[in-house]
Amino acid sequence: MDDLNRLRGDIDEIDRRIVELFERRMAVTEQVGRYKQAHHIPVLDNRRQQQVLESKAALLGDPSLRADVTMLYETIMGLSRRQQRRIVREGTEEPNYARIRAAMDALRQPVEHPVVTYQGEPGAYSEQAAADFFGSAAEIRGLPRFEDVFLSIQEGRADYGVVPIENNSTGAIRQIYDLLAQYEFHLVGETTVRVEHCLCAPPGADLGSITHVYSHEQGLFQSERFLGEHPDWFKVPHLDTAGSAKFVAESGDITKAAICSERAAELYGLQILARKVNYSAVNTTRFVVVSPRLELREGADKISAVLTTPHESGCLHEILGIFAVNGLNMVKLESRPIPGKSWEYMFFIEFTGSLADPGMDGVLREIGQTAAEFRVLGNFRSNLEGNT
Repeated sequence: MDDLNRLRGDIDEIDRRIVELFERRMAVTEQVGRYKQAHHIPVLDNRRQQQVLESKAALLGDPSLRADVTMLYETIMGLSRRQQRRIVREGTEEPNYARIRAAMDALRQPVEHPVVTYQGEPGAYSEQAAADFFGSAAEIRGLPRFEDVFLSIQEGRADYGVVPIENNSTGAIRQIYDLLAQYEFHLVGETTVRVEHCLCAPPGADLGSITHVYSHEQGLFQSERFLGEHPDWFKVPHLDTAGSAKFVAESGDITKAAICSERAAELYGLQILARKVNYSAVNTTRFVVVSPRLELREGADKISAVLTTPHESGCLHEILGIFAVNGLNMVKLESRPIPGKSWEYMFFIEFTGSLADPGMDGVLREIGQTAAEFRVLGNFRSNLEGNT
């Protein structure tokens, strides 16, 4: 035990010297920040950063520590850039942060008896998600297209929209991400719906009579293994699963079938020819609740945002470093191409936290200073089990 205490004492002495040297380093980098401010020099110099990392690795006597010392100095340099960025931006208006503050200032309380829109016909999984989240207090209306949901909010015909954003088997629904980028709305909630597709057809049909199968493209994709067992069937994409059920029912044609929910089959009088035709036994779709204004509901613990980076190498890495330095857990990162710009992307991120947390204001300011564009989509309670 005496040996262990001696070793711990050695570590304490080394740490004391490291802290002293760290303070000296930060005092010098503050002077660098003042110089950059006076001479209008950008904070991030990728070439200089790479030179520093390489020179520190070259000082090692033990080359096996190269990755560790690189990580150490990436963190130290990240802290230095935070300090310098505060200096360089002193007295200047930061438009990204101003946008976030404006959204916060325009907070609204949840609407008590809302009109809620979704894409699809009655019996759609989106309708179920809306009912699960809002309950009986809401008036829930189906619309033909995803963009119609966003337009209903923009035009004041709906208080909220409920749209699918990803499936645990087939991934992101990219059209929704593109609409979130196009319309400057906010996310105020999420829920999940367990997907159990059935193959349904008019009374009198059987598997031998089917020639055409209709469903939303996601429904067809999620059922591709089952459909692969019937290569002679024509697969026809439709606007949504419930709409496919309605179309097939109205046709009365026993050569047509729909991939839809059991509830949709019951609503439209179809018989179920096969159950659980989706290839994943655990098939869940995540839905988000879209609002024209930001809301902070009780228990909000997840922040959603969208950003673009300057067209320079290392910028995304620097932003991710802000999360690491502040101990924030990123739970989602999704990229989408920026329309009209080749090989440039916007990034949708989700991370744990609340806009009301101490220190979050500084984190948002720092990300806003680093990103080319940065917008908080919302702050809501993580609800991946579908419980409201």
